[in-house]
Amino acid sequence: MNNNKLTVSHAPFWHDGDSLFKMNLNIMIAALPAVIFGIIQFGIPALGVIALSLSSAMVWELIMNVISKKKISIGDLDSALIGLLFGMMLPATSPWWLVITGTFVAVVIGKIIFGGIGANPFNPALIGMSFLMLSWKAFFDFDAAYINYEFNFTALAPLAALKFQGPAAVTEFFPLNDLIMGQQVGAIGSTFGLGLILGGIFLILRGYIRWEIPVSFIAGIIITALCFNLANPDTYAGPVIHLFSGYTLMGAFFLATENSSSPSNRIPMFLYGFFAAVMIILMRNIGVYEDGTVLAILLLNVVNPLIDNIRPKALGKGVTNA
Repeated sequence: MNNNKLTVSHAPFWHDGDSLFKMNLNIMIAALPAVIFGIIQFGIPALGVIALSLSSAMVWELIMNVISKKKISIGDLDSALIGLLFGMMLPATSPWWLVITGTFVAVVIGKIIFGGIGANPFNPALIGMSFLMLSWKAFFDFDAAYINYEFNFTALAPLAALKFQGPAAVTEFFPLNDLIMGQQVGAIGSTFGLGLILGGIFLILRGYIRWEIPVSFIAGIIITALCFNLANPDTYAGPVIHLFSGYTLMGAFFLATENSSSPSNRIPMFLYGFFAAVMIILMRNIGVYEDGTVLAILLLNVVNPLIDNIRPKALGKGVTNA
């Protein structure tokens, strides 16, 4: 008698051979140009912050695996990626306790408490960063953080200069080429705009992020900033300053595109990216925050489940044969 049984399982039924490890590794590789440039520009302290952030994030996940008696999961590099992205958003002068506190919030609260990989409704790195920014805002004053550094360019954070000195001063201090090539004060991994763009294109071509979110995000920055600039050019900067300053490009390619906290359907992706960018410009221009990228993306994470329910309706009506 044939005892073979038909086994039925949930989709997907075909595996493309990829893995979580490979995806996270490719995202980390894509971030390397910006990270390496930041280490060269800000020196050994920047390397220390990145190394501590990456390693402590993995240690927090390992500790939680042991406490909860679950399989050790640090080999998938998810916590390593969280630590890398988190470290990229920090100034090179961050004290060790700030880094460790932030990675604890990011990994344990932002990821594991919500159920782990794929269950987190918010980007874990942004959860950790928002906690630090709201608790110890002084450490994110980049002008004060790098006061003892010597640079071969204007040692000012562009968005802070924009907030307090106006767009004319920023245009004078920061030519477009300097902004693109990272000749500005800021977080370790967010200043080198060209490196972030190249990394983002690499991820799009490899299929690890969808193009819809970065494109709509950048379009939202350009359109919203341009509207403000046309209305009052003496008060509000044009799109270029906003696009190549702060966490903007990092947000477009590495933060807003996080799988679990972003939409999976095309129209919701366009809406998600565009309105995240709109919120960033609103926070910068009429809010109290110099940047706003972290909180704006987290806000869109909140409404993501609602946005992702938007589906295009089919045209016409079906015909039923009697």
